[in-house]
Amino acid sequence: MKYVYFFGAGKAEGDGAMKELLGGKGAGLAEMTRIGLPVPAGFTITTECCDYYLKHGQKYPASLRSEVKKNLAHLERVTKKKLGDAKDPSW
Repeated sequence: MKYVYFFGAGKAEGDGAMKELLGGKGAGLAEMTRIGLPVPAGFTITTECCDYYLKHGQKYPASLRSEVKKNLAHLERVTKKKLGDAKDPSW
């Protein structure tokens, strides 16, 4: 199961019809990215992940950490910035 959906650089893994999975804001950001609006890159963690967390004693799915790590790396490539970079702390 996929828990993280990326959007940015003119591409989105989701779209506006995926409100139930991405939430209203996540689906809106994906759709705005798909139609070419200038949306800062990012990613959305699904409502299924939230549901899993609530149903499993406040524990995240095992695959979530690797999905977030992969998407953070993608975000850094797209933005040409490094999270926690002391030389560019504004990010």
